[in-house]
Amino acid sequence: MLKMSIKPQWQLERDDGRQLMPHLVSLLAKVHETHTLSAASAQMGLSYRYAWGLLQEGQQAFGVPLVKMVRGRGAQLTPLGEKLVWADKRIAARLSPLLDSLASELEVEVERALSHAQSILRLHASHGFAVQTLRQSLQHEQVPIDLKYRNVQEALGSLNSGSCDLAGFHVPLGELQPLALQHYLQMLRPDKQRLVHLATRRQGLMVAPHNPKNIGGVADLARPGVSYVNRHEGSGTRLLLDLLLQREQLDGRAIQGYDNCEFTHAAVAAYVASGMADAGLGVEPAARRFELDFLPVARERYFFICNAKLLDAPMMRRILDILRSREFQRAVNALPGYDSAGCGEVLGMAEAFPELAQAAPRGRKTV
Repeated sequence: MLKMSIKPQWQLERDDGRQLMPHLVSLLAKVHETHTLSAASAQMGLSYRYAWGLLQEGQQAFGVPLVKMVRGRGAQLTPLGEKLVWADKRIAARLSPLLDSLASELEVEVERALSHAQSILRLHASHGFAVQTLRQSLQHEQVPIDLKYRNVQEALGSLNSGSCDLAGFHVPLGELQPLALQHYLQMLRPDKQRLVHLATRRQGLMVAPHNPKNIGGVADLARPGVSYVNRHEGSGTRLLLDLLLQREQLDGRAIQGYDNCEFTHAAVAAYVASGMADAGLGVEPAARRFELDFLPVARERYFFICNAKLLDAPMMRRILDILRSREFQRAVNALPGYDSAGCGEVLGMAEAFPELAQAAPRGRKTV
């Protein structure tokens, strides 16, 4: 099985259409990471002279320096240099899930053309770090899977319409769990569907280092002068925020930036890290990746839902074997805030969620 990857790349052009320094943004990112021009150029396989020439060309094009050399402290990005690097990180965080889905789609098409394989499982799930780890493990084990990143509501809709075989589904633990289940109740089929446990993870508020706005919880998001970046409607993380706000008796419309949305946890983290918002809700690995402070607010379980008859399919058994393997569970446990206990366990709906027996009639929602 061939592995495919598609990476986002952007270029700067002059007014006459001539391309401006193809390696410039990548060089700035390396300077930001290493704090020296010599280390940055070496890691990129460029000569120091060529790297210096790129910076000079960039300064000439923009009219201001992009890097300043500080005696005894190496190289530091100027405000414009930082803006270009953060723009690059936001582009990658925003587009990577879409490109990963496309790469998965191409892998499947090539696999079918080469082997005439028809039993390739279709997984629709929100873009999360354990799901990403599973895709990498499946690639390593030569197990093809058709992965498309969808929010929880879209994934459940795809499962019920027959457009996918597995759907990602995550709900908070504790007092918020019954409310979340009520929200999804009309899309669940307890008599026909089964849950496969993936991981337990922490969700929290991601804020700038040292928490300069002194944000302590979701109630502080409604304070004047605090800006927020949200997830799209239909995502489980946005539902979690709405439930937390409901508990605090707050309306999302009181939050500056409530309607400003990003598609993934990483995109939210990149948005906050670039200074465009003061806070965003997401999982801990995204905060750590962008060197943000993380304020835990809830723990949740992440499942895959499938029709019960799928559990006997050979391809599904292979996926269950991987989920239950020590190697995969070690990789999940290495993710900050993730716990693989119970990974690969198959549960009935009532077994995982006893409150479903007392759930409201279909169609009723509380959020």
